[in-house]
Amino acid sequence: MGVFSRLSDIVNANINALLDKAEDPAKIVRLMIQEMEDTLVEVRSAAAKVIAERKERERQLELLETEQLSWEQKAELALRKDREDLARAALAHKASLGDQAASVRKELSQLADNLAKLNDDIGKLQVKLQDAKTRQRSIVIRAENANTSLRARSQIHSAKIDDMLHRFEYAERRIDAVEAQAEALNLGRARTLDQQFAELESDERVKAELEALKSRLSNHQG
Repeated sequence: MGVFSRLSDIVNANINALLDKAEDPAKIVRLMIQEMEDTLVEVRSAAAKVIAERKERERQLELLETEQLSWEQKAELALRKDREDLARAALAHKASLGDQAASVRKELSQLADNLAKLNDDIGKLQVKLQDAKTRQRSIVIRAENANTSLRARSQIHSAKIDDMLHRFEYAERRIDAVEAQAEALNLGRARTLDQQFAELESDERVKAELEALKSRLSNHQG
């Protein structure tokens, strides 16, 4: 069974409510449109059959009316020839044709009502279909915007991680440089007490910055 089972379901459907409850609105609206288009084809086909039947009944009625006139003329001829019996029979046959014509007129009236109802249903269905197609375009645009935003956020997120890693590597290189300078100063001469404390302070600052970067990176990845 499709999204809709009958024409009245479509006409009375609250598209907003259906989409609000749907986990995948794009899929639901696509199914709605397919169901509406299929139903529209069926309703138009039914209308075409009613129109064809109406034309057939109109031709039948025209023929009956022509025959009625013919039998009336025959009745007049019979009276002119003093054949009242034939005139009476001709008028009886005309009356029978009149009953048939009345029945066809009743059928034509019913067909007209059916066709008017089908035309009304087609109009309502077309409005619903256009509404669904409009909402489909809106949903597609919203989905594309959401995907674009997600990609942008992912890129920003990745850029922040890259920047953090770069700063982390830079801090490590600074530590290497400080340690290398310390080792170089030790070559060939003894360091003064002030120099040793200065180097310790510099080393502590660099290590503190490195630990801070490690902490931020760990929190970010977590």
